[in-house]
Amino acid sequence: LGGIIKPGQTIVLVTPIDDEAPEGRMILPQVMAIRDVLDNDCICVVLKETALQQYFDNNPKPALVVTDSQVFGLVNKIVPHDVQLTSFSIILARLRGDFENYLKGTPQLSNLKDGDKILMLESCTHEISCGDIGRVKLPNLIRKFTGKNIEFTYLAGLTPIENIHQYAMAIQCGGCMATRKQLINRTNMAVENGIPISNYGMAIAYMNGIFDRVTGVFSH
Repeated sequence: LGGIIKPGQTIVLVTPIDDEAPEGRMILPQVMAIRDVLDNDCICVVLKETALQQYFDNNPKPALVVTDSQVFGLVNKIVPHDVQLTSFSIILARLRGDFENYLKGTPQLSNLKDGDKILMLESCTHEISCGDIGRVKLPNLIRKFTGKNIEFTYLAGLTPIENIHQYAMAIQCGGCMATRKQLINRTNMAVENGIPISNYGMAIAYMNGIFDRVTGVFSH
């Protein structure tokens, strides 16, 4: 968040506790964000999405709200439009991913056709749950948004990418368990072959109609 927030500002972090939340702890992007807010000498407020309206009803407006992408729809309705909004996945993409190419590639979601294939890139290997964001929620959202019969291929960790030309686009996770070099090397194959790339947070924001709002934080 360097260059985005200023000392003394209040930053609100919205952290849902759902099936994917690890028991007894926060996920790494949330922990990193808390530390970054404190390192920038700001006031950090951490709450669940169910308490967000209460916060705005009883407190001065914060400088920025950072939310889990999965509750973008709800949070966007609550956060006034004169308050900046983004997500953990997007700020992590700014830190580690190919941010500019994510910005360019995300609108490809509106151009998908029946039978197109999307490559879902996961940087870690983890136990898959019924509510998994990359393998369940995001693919379902894409099919609903496009109204098309889209096929998905899932690659975890550093599994080699084969026949990159078969894909209409690639979508990379936030990459909290990878280095910037690993993420760039992973997505460069798509970029070099003219295949649009996006990341989880940007894709969800785009399909919620708030892409410009949540990425505009970084263009001021």
